[in-house]
Amino acid sequence: MTYDTGTILFAFGLTVFAGLSTGVGSALAFFAKSTNTRFLTVSLGFSAGVMIYVSLVEIFVKARDALSVAAGPFHGYLYTTLAFFAGILLIALIDKFVPSFENPHEVRDVSEMDDEEQKRLKLRRMGILSALAIAIHNFPEGLATFIGGLQDPALGMSIAVAVAIHNIPEGIAVSVPLYYATGSRKKAFGLSFLSGLSEPVGAIIGFFLLLPFFNDFIFGLLFAVVAGIMVFISLDELLPTAEKYGEHHLAMYGVVAGMAVMATSLVLFT
Repeated sequence: MTYDTGTILFAFGLTVFAGLSTGVGSALAFFAKSTNTRFLTVSLGFSAGVMIYVSLVEIFVKARDALSVAAGPFHGYLYTTLAFFAGILLIALIDKFVPSFENPHEVRDVSEMDDEEQKRLKLRRMGILSALAIAIHNFPEGLATFIGGLQDPALGMSIAVAVAIHNIPEGIAVSVPLYYATGSRKKAFGLSFLSGLSEPVGAIIGFFLLLPFFNDFIFGLLFAVVAGIMVFISLDELLPTAEKYGEHHLAMYGVVAGMAVMATSLVLFT
């Protein structure tokens, strides 16, 4: 399976966009007097809706179709299912081995960063470790965005937008404690911005290691793994965070809106 240079650059550009959206979170933390938690709740729910819908309706189906061509209908479905849960296991293990204090996906109120953690050294450590944790978590997301962009530009854009929304509160998680620890917006913004670079790094590693071996079988396995990763991120990270920041119904409205937008885009552009 071969791809032209334009397609590869497009997929890589989507990954860079998604990864560096952590900088948007940093800017929001600095230039907004308070975090608009209602908007954040709806946005996170929207991102989860996009990810869940596209994973189960589009990505899983494409993976099954590719593996069915390579291995037959029965084994194709079996391999797709196994790879899907392997993706869930992979991201769950990554999440497991990041301690809860340093893990930005362990939900904390923005106010807690301000009120409860005033000691500068503790805040500095928290910000740096949050940046490292985000880099670890963003690596497979970068690969997911890149592979989606290679296979289908519209699908890749949908994944990139969902991941970008997901990365905004992560930028806040890094920049707020670092800013209060150092007093430097420049340092806090810079480290938050750089933490998102692990997504294009994931794309580059995926490109050099996997692309030479791409065929229907490898593609199907990767796409099924990506679907599992995105479903886990939605259920374990996005929805709990949305619930923490706002009302339950706002999060659900965001989920439904995300699914509706994704469904509409697939109907119009497929």
